[in-house]
Amino acid sequence: MIDSIRSALVPVHREGYKFVAIFAVITLVLFSFMPDLFGWIGVILTLWCAYFFRDPERVTPLRDGLVIAPADGRISAIETVPSPPELDLDGEERTRVSIFMNVFDVHVNRAPVDATIRALNYVPGKFINAELDKASEDNERQALTLEMADGVRIGVVQIAGLVARRIVKFVDAGDRLLAGQRFGLIRFGSRVDVYLPPGCNALACIGQRAVAGETVLADLAADEQPRPARAN
Repeated sequence: MIDSIRSALVPVHREGYKFVAIFAVITLVLFSFMPDLFGWIGVILTLWCAYFFRDPERVTPLRDGLVIAPADGRISAIETVPSPPELDLDGEERTRVSIFMNVFDVHVNRAPVDATIRALNYVPGKFINAELDKASEDNERQALTLEMADGVRIGVVQIAGLVARRIVKFVDAGDRLLAGQRFGLIRFGSRVDVYLPPGCNALACIGQRAVAGETVLADLAADEQPRPARAN
């Protein structure tokens, strides 16, 4: 019972404070004029807003070679594609793992590996459904090129979605990140793509739920083939 209460009382990220406050003020106004229906709708929306901006603690595996999920959500695609020009990866073909975040997922993003940010590029764009393939080329996005201590580079791209209208960064080029460290947030519903090093296979599967800072997407120290999966 205590654990259930603790899991529900997750801290709200500071980026969400103003939005929760706005929802709360609107709710008070609705209660003043339309308390029976719209006031309670305002309460529900205020609670949802606080829930959306929740920022739970995570336990991150720390073994060398592990690539950890940068986002909560469903793994919507795993495919081999050329790296986009906004990433400093020379256009090499790489395995791209796409994680789709709906409006009920945690939207704080975390570093997949210990690395230095070698490039950070913002690309303005559209706001089409983030689950579509063309969202990686057409939507507003922010690309981070991460270089590990051995020189291997990984790409992470935050993609704004149909509802999302803002990508918030907590870091800058040249910053050093630790695996699991928070580096940004997307409002409200979006996608994060991870570009693995050439020849590295994803160990996660399409349809799997990823947990930012905890779920292992790949192992750079392993030579394992892509894993099959079955829905049960």
